[in-house]
Amino acid sequence: MWWNASNVITNIPECLALFFIIFWLGIRTMHFMAVVYAKYRLHRRVEKTCPETPLPGISILKPLTGCDPNLYSNLETFFVMNYPTYELLFCIENELDDAVPIVRQLIEKYKHVNASLFIGGEQVGINPKINNMQTGYSAAKYELIMISDAGIRLKEDTLLDMVQHLTENTGIVHQMPFTYDREGFAATYEKIFFGTIMARMYLVADLLRINCHTGMSTLMRKKLLDEVGGLRTFGVYLAEDFFIAKSITDRKWRIRISSQPALQNSGFCEVTAFQARLARWIKLRLAMVPLTTVIEPLSECVLLGAATSWATHFLLRWDPLVFFMVHLLLWFLCDFILLSIIQHGTLPFSKFEFVLGWLFREFTGLPLFLHAVKDPQIQWRSRSYRLRWGGVAEDFTKKV
Repeated sequence: MWWNASNVITNIPECLALFFIIFWLGIRTMHFMAVVYAKYRLHRRVEKTCPETPLPGISILKPLTGCDPNLYSNLETFFVMNYPTYELLFCIENELDDAVPIVRQLIEKYKHVNASLFIGGEQVGINPKINNMQTGYSAAKYELIMISDAGIRLKEDTLLDMVQHLTENTGIVHQMPFTYDREGFAATYEKIFFGTIMARMYLVADLLRINCHTGMSTLMRKKLLDEVGGLRTFGVYLAEDFFIAKSITDRKWRIRISSQPALQNSGFCEVTAFQARLARWIKLRLAMVPLTTVIEPLSECVLLGAATSWATHFLLRWDPLVFFMVHLLLWFLCDFILLSIIQHGTLPFSKFEFVLGWLFREFTGLPLFLHAVKDPQIQWRSRSYRLRWGGVAEDFTKKV
């Protein structure tokens, strides 16, 4: 008995080292899968549907709050889409919101487009986005619902691309998060994040049919929402997109990404603001998927590289410094290839700027995660929230 216990204790370092090596090989496999799948899945030519084939109508919900410098140009792309039947439902909480005159100006400019403005919303839960969209959702008249955030910019054929991916067994088609080309280090940082670590997880999850849905630009069958009580059912969650997708996949419908990434084009581009956004997402993931607490930090390039360098030295007597440098180089090259595929064109920054942005992302990823874990409170606009296990939110504003 004592010999067996002592033997187990002696083997703990070997088991841990073996785990790190296997985990490292798994991440390398994910990198390869993401690159291959991105090349196969993204930026495919949109087929022009024959006139004899009727396309379903789409009700597009646009929840808006405040006036972003790029809001006008972003919203205008929705008025000039090459799609036969759709309506625009702009949802704004307050009549005095700066977005109201911009929406009215566009509605007046494009009178031929079926567009409506809904002000006030309806209190159906704790999620302000759901509350804001509720009146627009109630007025939606088409069989497909699209939810699109204010900072999203569309191409003329984006709707057609998304509809063509809505096969008979598909309940949701969503765009993989990415960014529109902008200038500055913060914009470079954002594009690198969404085109590397975020894209790697997103693409592999879609390939393996794991729920990776983000609600910034998503198309879904309205009947699937109505079957569970509509959008209001998800008002108790802050991450309503995850739970909408879970509700649909639980009923054996599939979710899939379209071939065009979502082009986020916010006019406010600051490193600290973006990191606050990332921290909020980390807190949401921790509440919804507790296993994230272990898996996510281990998947960070620097920590995994350091742990695997020790493991290969311990088991194989390899030089840890050499292994770590080779590890960084492989990770860097895979990320650059993946980002280039997703960009589908010339990157808006130099290779030197990419190196700086990539190093900044990789060496700040773990500290950002630890900071998010330390403070579970979520700041969203002017309100504060706490999450219970499972993702249900509690308004914490009055208690602060």
